Amino acid sequence: MDGKLMDGHSGALAKRASPESRCNRRVHIWIPGPRFAPPGMTAVALAALALLSTPCAAQSDAIAEFYRGKTVNVLIGVGVGGEYDIQARLVARHIGKHIPGNPTVVAQNMTGAGGLRMINYLYNVAAKDGTYIGMIANAFPAMQAVGASGVQFDAGKMQWLGTIAPVNETLAVWHTTGVKNLDDARKREVVAGASARGAITFIYPQMMNEILGTKFKIVTGYPGGNEINLAMERGEVEARNNTWSSWKATKAAWLKEKKIVVIAQAGPRAADLDAPSVEDAARSPDERRVIELVVSGTQLGRPLATNAAPADRVAALRAAYAATMKNPEFLAEAKTLNFEIDPVLGEPMQRIVEKVLSTPKELAARAKPLME
Repeated sequence: MDGKLMDGHSGALAKRASPESRCNRRVHIWIPGPRFAPPGMTAVALAALALLSTPCAAQSDAIAEFYRGKTVNVLIGVGVGGEYDIQARLVARHIGKHIPGNPTVVAQNMTGAGGLRMINYLYNVAAKDGTYIGMIANAFPAMQAVGASGVQFDAGKMQWLGTIAPVNETLAVWHTTGVKNLDDARKREVVAGASARGAITFIYPQMMNEILGTKFKIVTGYPGGNEINLAMERGEVEARNNTWSSWKATKAAWLKEKKIVVIAQAGPRAADLDAPSVEDAARSPDERRVIELVVSGTQLGRPLATNAAPADRVAALRAAYAATMKNPEFLAEAKTLNFEIDPVLGEPMQRIVEKVLSTPKELAARAKPLME
């Protein structure tokens, strides 16, 4: 055919598209060649193409104007030094350069109730303008699904931005306990440290007690994982839940020196971890479904989300998060921290959360006692 195809953004398609994809939709414009085109036709087509692109440029300028000179607050619901804290600060150091207008990004800890205080604040109190982001405990959507106490948010109405990778949850015991496997943990009481009821550090050993018959005595009150680690070193507690990625990033020396023994794992299997699967230890299909709901947060990794901010700013934050995951400086720093990057981005994460929230009521009722 004598002519050329040129791409432009389609306003008609944009009306039906999600906000983050509106400026990526394209329309094909055929520019006739000399045999068919009347004089001036090519210029007309080029002018049309420019007009079709103008709304997206204006939208981008408006977002940049909003963020320019502002501060984006990254709230962290647990204490300093654990995986949630480290990953939140890692992203905060790099995401600002990818947000239009290049705002200042500040990470700050808001501890209490295993992270519930922070997410309740983010959802109900913080400005809903795209200047507040939270590092969310990954068990919270499941807690909402089962109707756990303390939930004052709707995870389905949060706007999820992404995570650097899914996680594998583990239960590890201190080397002096003599506990080497699940059978040993069924025979003697082991003191496990946790931040609070409702936190995964509490939920995980409680689930193992109820379903697998272990004898963990759970002691709460630690602001975050770093404090639980210190308690293990001091002999206050003998075990804790943690992700495999966190052990490798924060306590590589413990692994090398065999200071801890991982006796169980859950979620996506870690190729470099030889420990039995909690899901596989279930005694029935129903038990397995309960376990899978309780540990459904493994799919979310260490997720960042904002509240009911305007759709165009949510789209900008999601795009900035995606760009950060490819940023060479970010990737280099993540490597030095021993974090593997296999991101789950905003829209797929939103669908994961929605699936968790659609858990059948009967299953949610069975899991509720394990999550309170």
